[in-house]
Amino acid sequence: MDNLVLVGLTNVITFTNISLILGGTLLGLFVGAMPGLSATMALALLLPLTFGMNPASGLSMLASLYVGASYGGSIAAILLKTPGTPSAAATVLDGFPLSQQGQAGRALGVSLFASFIGGLLSGIALLTAAPLLGVLVLKFGPIELFAIAVLGITIIGSLSQGSVVSGLLSGTLGLLLSTVGMDLITGTPRMTYGVINLFSGIEFTVALIGLFSIPQALILIENAHGAQKVASKITDRLIPPLAEIRRLLPNIFRSSGIGIITGLIPGTGGDTASWFAYNEAKRFAKDKSRFGKGDIAGVAAPEAANNAVVGGALIPTIALGIPGSSSTAILLGALMVQGILPGPNLLTDYGDVTYTLIWAVIFANIGLLLVGLLFTRLCVSVTRVPDSFVACSIITLCVIGAFAINNSLFEVGLMLGFGLFGYWMNKAGVSPAPMVIGLILGPVMETSYQQSMLIGQGNVSIFLTSPIAVVLLCIAVFSILQATPLFRWLRVALRQRTQPE
Repeated sequence: MDNLVLVGLTNVITFTNISLILGGTLLGLFVGAMPGLSATMALALLLPLTFGMNPASGLSMLASLYVGASYGGSIAAILLKTPGTPSAAATVLDGFPLSQQGQAGRALGVSLFASFIGGLLSGIALLTAAPLLGVLVLKFGPIELFAIAVLGITIIGSLSQGSVVSGLLSGTLGLLLSTVGMDLITGTPRMTYGVINLFSGIEFTVALIGLFSIPQALILIENAHGAQKVASKITDRLIPPLAEIRRLLPNIFRSSGIGIITGLIPGTGGDTASWFAYNEAKRFAKDKSRFGKGDIAGVAAPEAANNAVVGGALIPTIALGIPGSSSTAILLGALMVQGILPGPNLLTDYGDVTYTLIWAVIFANIGLLLVGLLFTRLCVSVTRVPDSFVACSIITLCVIGAFAINNSLFEVGLMLGFGLFGYWMNKAGVSPAPMVIGLILGPVMETSYQQSMLIGQGNVSIFLTSPIAVVLLCIAVFSILQATPLFRWLRVALRQRTQPE
């Protein structure tokens, strides 16, 4: 295991990969600073660029883009009162009042250092947890893998936005789409309707680009005729005093812990962790009345938690193959592009690639501090880019990226179809994330199920012979039941019965 750690480190510290980390961080910074764009959209859009790269280079660039966009969202939040990413919403409460008071540089500086510390701590936690997880995953076989896939679908469905039913329907649709193409065992075409382009299945990257990028572009076009954006200017010092950072360290460490733990729960993300951290910072503050009026602690807490989610979300992604967020789902997609299937075998069969990703996250946070200090002031100009121009650029890149996958116009049409469907899902309040998870976990679930049936000679009770599988399946059932109206009614009734008269 120690040898794999060194192999991963060696893969990252090459001139090419360090350059990609710095470039990816800078690009993530600009994407995050553009209101309305997100790290998930940028990752989906740039995933085709990794086709010709080796796994180390592709993962290094995507990981740094993820980290850079997580911080970049605070730039628009502080200067425009418009979160650049959903996870920066909590930063608006105190960040924008600080910019109105002429302290935009101070707010951005604290945001940068808090993001750096939170992301670095989560990377170290990920590196520390990986060897322990590597021992655990050796106990997983086809039966346990099927239980993991079921758990991933139910958790993502129950924790997605909107009702649990809509989340599960989205995940189930993703599972159905993952079966399009040739049967993995018999080679029989399924749901291809005679279209030869579908015999190889639906390209994962095409669905990602369509579901996450096209809807965002259409939403930007809708809002293109709104009020012109006017960003505050940075007139003060960007680098915060050492004494201020030292005073904020307890808050940053606490918020980083919240971010790591929140990231461990599949389906949650930086927005959830940011609000948790903000509430805890306010609860521990001596003067709570200052929050919402320009308290610097209200900037440090959500930003530390936001970036700490990156490493936390990668722990279940690496250990179990269950994406902790939409962004980590795309990172799994990057692995699938390289022919690496998600699951517990990432830490055993592909340990060098896994540790490369972990070290890339750590170095990306170091690059974030350097790039952030150099280019944060320049990013102010990005916040003024018209929405219509950004939308046209996104659609153009979507078409180019979809065509580059197989040099096929069919893929472009399929991508646009997914884009329109994703736009409808957004309008209907249904998250596309469970569908993406279904596309990822579908092949894993099908293959492990068929292998389990061969082991059990067609007897479904084979899944009850493994204690690990039984526990995972019970958690999956509970995750569905706890979000149903019947469960909530029983909980309320039980609480009323236990209350004294």
